[in-house]
Amino acid sequence: MGEAENGTVQNPQTSTLKNIMNDWQLYDVIESDKASALLKWIDDVLVLVDEDNEQEMKRVDTLRYEIGIGDARNAAVRMLKKRMPIFVLFSNYFRVRPIIHLAQLATRIANNTLDEDRFDYGNVCLLKLLGFDASQLSAMGQVSDPNADDAEALEGFREKLDERQYQLNAAEVRLTREIRSVWKPDASKGEDAKLRLRADGQYLKVTVEDDLGVEVELDQRSEGFQWLVSFFTVFFAEARGQYSNAVLLLDEPGLSLHGLKQRDFRETVSRLAEGNQTLYTTHSPFLVGPDELDRVRVVEMTDRDVGTKVKTSVTASDPAALLPLQEALGYDLAQSLFVQSRNLILEGLTDYWYLEAVSAMLRATGEINLNERIALVPANTAGKVVYFATILHAQRLKVAALLDSDNAGDQAAMQETLVHTLGNRRILRTGDYLNDAIKGAEIEDMLRGSLVEIAKEELAWDISTTALAQPKRPVVGIFESEIDGFSKYKLAKAFLRWTREHEANDLSAAEREQWCKLIKAINVCLK
Repeated sequence: MGEAENGTVQNPQTSTLKNIMNDWQLYDVIESDKASALLKWIDDVLVLVDEDNEQEMKRVDTLRYEIGIGDARNAAVRMLKKRMPIFVLFSNYFRVRPIIHLAQLATRIANNTLDEDRFDYGNVCLLKLLGFDASQLSAMGQVSDPNADDAEALEGFREKLDERQYQLNAAEVRLTREIRSVWKPDASKGEDAKLRLRADGQYLKVTVEDDLGVEVELDQRSEGFQWLVSFFTVFFAEARGQYSNAVLLLDEPGLSLHGLKQRDFRETVSRLAEGNQTLYTTHSPFLVGPDELDRVRVVEMTDRDVGTKVKTSVTASDPAALLPLQEALGYDLAQSLFVQSRNLILEGLTDYWYLEAVSAMLRATGEINLNERIALVPANTAGKVVYFATILHAQRLKVAALLDSDNAGDQAAMQETLVHTLGNRRILRTGDYLNDAIKGAEIEDMLRGSLVEIAKEELAWDISTTALAQPKRPVVGIFESEIDGFSKYKLAKAFLRWTREHEANDLSAAEREQWCKLIKAINVCLK
């Protein structure tokens, strides 16, 4: 024991502890040397602690644990840093120049003066993919033919040129295979996607060969094709070696690709991601797979003070954030239109309900059978019939259209595009199949008598007196003028409910005859 200036006795262990902590600050973290010094001090004073005192021994264990937290945390951070992957960003701006001057590029690389434009990076990646650097290829281009009498020198010169060409050929094959997997050229249209890499002196040329064997420089092809070549060049050059386990980041990939080629590119990204985890951002519905929603994360920023949020579920506070997903789903639903080879386009949903219900009733009695291979396609409005007809016809499908004989149907039927696409024979009008002509007739007029009775019984809409007094007036027009809140949908649904408990014989003879004529015409034009 020692004696302090004020006469009190000071424990030497306390003095040692004060010396250890003499220059410490309140905000210092206990780690490394500080932690080691404290632990050594505890070991030194441990002999003074009563081993039978559980409270004191527990206090010692607590001190040891808390002193070790800093070093334990640092060890964990070091381990995490070792496992932290490299993140590689692939930008749309990385491009491969169709003609590279090797000597100039080698000089810029050596002097660390690469251009700030977007081409140098792509060119360096191309050379890396080939297994050369710019100086090697440049040196090969500067070699002059050796003395013809020196057989050994001639052989060495030839081997160098062969080695260069073999490397170029290997890169050609790999790039061509990958690009064709996405580009999928149509041989029937003379398309091709065969890449050629040619070293000519100090120039390295990137060309594309068509099906006739004619080569054009890369920059003469479409923007989308140039992007694909550049993407695969940069990808294969960087996604190996030190980047073999990197996380690849793609920012809006394939913006210049056609929508269907973007869809194919999405499959390619999934395949490439087998070797490298890949994340990409997009606003394109073609790069969002409806069958891959478990992989989709919605990213939105509704408040700059809060920042960007990545949702773990397919939800968003801003409906616009879900637009690509909605468009992707809509596109897939639209593809169901192209399943059947025979298609009848209808103006609206109620037309579909009437035709489907009546044809089922007539089929049950054996009077006539609407070809079950014909798909009924509602277009929502008469004006949209031409769009549906054009799209379906472009898929080399058989198409016909059923239009009402009202003003909207007349305007649609007279559209030059519709007439050119379908021809007059496949544009059917409801008024042509009525036994008694009605100007401006709609499909409801083919069930005129039954609908008047059904509306009266099911919906309490009684227009029987007016309908009888005005037989040449469209029945829908009568409903609209006499019934407040009239709805074609309510009327059609009432008819559907009625058909569940009735048969075709419950329709009038005239109605059955009219529908039989219409269904026969549909079968004939789509046979």
